[in-house]
Amino acid sequence: MRKLLEAVLAPSRRDLDHIQRINALRAELSRLTDDQLRSKAETNDSLELLAATAVIASRVLGQDMFDVQLRGALALMRGSIAEMQTGEGKTLAAVPAVAWYARQAGAVHVMTANDYLARRDAQWMGEIYRFLGLSVGYLQQGMTAAERREAYACDVMYATPNEIGFDFLRDRLALHVDEQVQGPFAAAVIDEADSILIDEARIPLVIAGGDDSDDSALPYAADQVVRSFRVPIHCTVDAGAHNVALTDLGILAVENAFGCGNLYEERNLPLLTAVQDSLHAHTLLRRDVDYVVKNGAVEMVDEFKGRIALDRRWPAGLHTAIEIKERVAAKRQGRILGSVTLQHLIALYPQVCGMTGTAATQALEFEKIYGMPVEVIPTNRPVIRIDHRDQVFRTRIEKERAVLDEIRRVHASGRPVLVGSGSVEESERLSRLLREIPHQVLNARQDEREAAIIAQAGERGAVTISTNMAGRGTDIRLGAGVAELGGLHVIGTQKHESRRIDNQLRGRAGRQGDPGSSRFFVSLEDDLMVKYADLNPDLGKDPDTVQRLVEGHNLDARIFLQKYELPIEGQRHHIHEHRQKVLDGSEPCTGELERLASLRTIDDLWSDYLARVSEFRSGLPWIDLGLGGAPFLTLDRRDAHYEYAQKIHQWFSELESELPVEMARRVAEAQSGAGTDPAERGAVWTYLTTDQPFGSFSERVIRGLRKRLRGR
Repeated sequence: MRKLLEAVLAPSRRDLDHIQRINALRAELSRLTDDQLRSKAETNDSLELLAATAVIASRVLGQDMFDVQLRGALALMRGSIAEMQTGEGKTLAAVPAVAWYARQAGAVHVMTANDYLARRDAQWMGEIYRFLGLSVGYLQQGMTAAERREAYACDVMYATPNEIGFDFLRDRLALHVDEQVQGPFAAAVIDEADSILIDEARIPLVIAGGDDSDDSALPYAADQVVRSFRVPIHCTVDAGAHNVALTDLGILAVENAFGCGNLYEERNLPLLTAVQDSLHAHTLLRRDVDYVVKNGAVEMVDEFKGRIALDRRWPAGLHTAIEIKERVAAKRQGRILGSVTLQHLIALYPQVCGMTGTAATQALEFEKIYGMPVEVIPTNRPVIRIDHRDQVFRTRIEKERAVLDEIRRVHASGRPVLVGSGSVEESERLSRLLREIPHQVLNARQDEREAAIIAQAGERGAVTISTNMAGRGTDIRLGAGVAELGGLHVIGTQKHESRRIDNQLRGRAGRQGDPGSSRFFVSLEDDLMVKYADLNPDLGKDPDTVQRLVEGHNLDARIFLQKYELPIEGQRHHIHEHRQKVLDGSEPCTGELERLASLRTIDDLWSDYLARVSEFRSGLPWIDLGLGGAPFLTLDRRDAHYEYAQKIHQWFSELESELPVEMARRVAEAQSGAGTDPAERGAVWTYLTTDQPFGSFSERVIRGLRKRLRGR
């Protein structure tokens, strides 16, 4: 730990000399005309460019960069994660580093939390870039291919990582070079880096197409049976609400309802899958907690941000089961043609850096997963916020009473109050119990009014009840006279699995030297305490210690899972490199028909391969380490990773061997008019999914690791 802290703090010591030189250069450059300044800014010296950019920012924006912002820029130039607190000016601090990468590496992609921030920051900082002779653009949902191509052609482009990821997937299905919009990846500067690189890193971005192959009647029939099931009569749910399983009575009820005989025979696998999806939808996923129903559709709620997770779906039949449960129209699933996680998308950039308000607690994870050190940048003014000790209660009811008393007490003093709740359901329950106090509610139902609500949250007497504030992108400024009263008071109604998320909520108070305070309320019935109660009974009343232990287990799981994902990424790179050569003519074909047939064959066989690997991985015994209580050994006495590696190597070799044979067959069919036209693909669409809706993947790995540790 000491070495880690030294690594985090050491860069700030050497930056002091750099800051002195930069400020001396700023004084000289500030006396130059605009044309002279432009000329001086054409430099390969990083400190000179940083000084020139600071002077330009002062001229075009009227904002003088503080020394801490300069230090943040230096950290980004070194390829680090710069931790800068809320309100310290991260957006402007990034500009010199972005300009440096654009000059040295090529086009820079600045990844932001949402479309609004991408547009705002590109327009806000655009004058600085143009002064430096750099072009700037941004991506938005709904842009045409031409507009996207123009944005990617800029020296600097602001966009969400999802938009970049979806373009990446679409480009790899293009049938003509002019359909592609992206150029080579050079450098990425990531805002809200902890959210993108940790919270959302493993969420797959998916491109799908074609017709649904599943019979929709089966999920509806399963729902009719499961809807009447009761826990624990027909099914059981584990203590952490990770898994649900049929009891003997539940199995009998399904077999009688469908007259299917043994439910667990192979011929009944589609039925068993539909029943299991319906069970998960009804017992593990909660309306107004995990999702909301809005405008006749099921919308997932991002647990880290409290916002609706746009275009995100649960895998395959599970999302359909939830839609049937809520009696809304089911969306098309289609066939998965390709997917990529943000973690692997970002790995395609030769140079990466990032910034966020909370990174130090995850410094080890950034280093191990991404090889990126964290540098903690001090605040421009001392933080005087008072962070009170957690209050721990035995039951949720006791905790909720204390929260309400705290809100009323602080509100009576005139200070504004921000309440961070754990779900839409909880925020609305608190709202109903506070009818006598005027207040605003900010959750996934009111995300369109977010900016207006936040703008008033620091005013005298304001009470705002919000779901998670992570990534909100808007500072809470104190109203007139509020500082004298003590500033904003933040109340957390529960602790998250990660201390980092709690720190984001705390950081909404006490920005830029303002007064403020925070207090978290915890009960032993909270999800965190119940979910991980079996970690160690002695830790049951210490949420901070539980958080640290959970963070360690989550890191272990990510490192463990990475071993299984890296080979697939290598294969993905290999197959798409081959495809691109066919697409651009580097690998010659006898004619256009052969070229198109070859591209479609690569796409179809790769899609089949992904489905095969996904099915195999879902059944691997190591996923169930936490269920059996002992490590699984294959028949040749080797571990599951060895079996997995052997299988995917074998299958990928088969894919490569099959490609030329299948290409020839399809070309012959197309020439005879017997096959489908390879130029006609049909509609494709993109969405996000999740590989761990209720811990079915990485949570099981965590539990397996946990049991093995306890067994030592």
